[in-house]
Amino acid sequence: MHLSPGENSQADRDRDEDQAQRTKEKVAVISYDEKPGIQAIATTGPDLPPEPGLHATFAREHEYKRHGTVSLLAGIDLLSGEVHALVRDRHRSREFIDFLKLIDAAYPPATAIKLILDNHSAHISKETRAWLAAQPAHRFEFTFTPKHGSWLNLVEGFFSKLARSVLRHIRVASKQELKDRLMAAINYFNQNPIVHTWTYQLDKAA
Repeated sequence: MHLSPGENSQADRDRDEDQAQRTKEKVAVISYDEKPGIQAIATTGPDLPPEPGLHATFAREHEYKRHGTVSLLAGIDLLSGEVHALVRDRHRSREFIDFLKLIDAAYPPATAIKLILDNHSAHISKETRAWLAAQPAHRFEFTFTPKHGSWLNLVEGFFSKLARSVLRHIRVASKQELKDRLMAAINYFNQNPIVHTWTYQLDKAA
């Protein structure tokens, strides 16, 4: 049986797509970092709606109440755009290991999970290294960004978007409400994941 050039081309495309899908399933590349010190701030009085002649937008009491801070631990799958995230009170080794357990459960056992991250002490601590040593060989691989160059990690762009769209002027009644709203935002973003790409010119990165 002979295939026309068009049919052969379609068969090649199908084969390439299958190969790309198999490769995608076997490797996960995750851009990871923490965003610490997110403040849970409450208002001391209700916001006032806009009023013609007085204020064009809502008005807010200058006084506020602090409920503490939380840390967002997040990683973006650079092949699918999905965001994996945890919100914790702190970001020590044990919280980082919790994140590793989260992504370990998110991918099939045969998938190699490659993380791009900075060399924060929690990422290279004795506790973290002990946990990694107990995992199957080649399951996790870390690639560290250069010192003072964590901005090269794509997840920083996601944190910037989060700060501008979700955290800007946010007021909550408790730390738990802040945690819930952060995770609700992550779930919302994951409904339509965006594959992030690096557009910065290398000659400007020097």
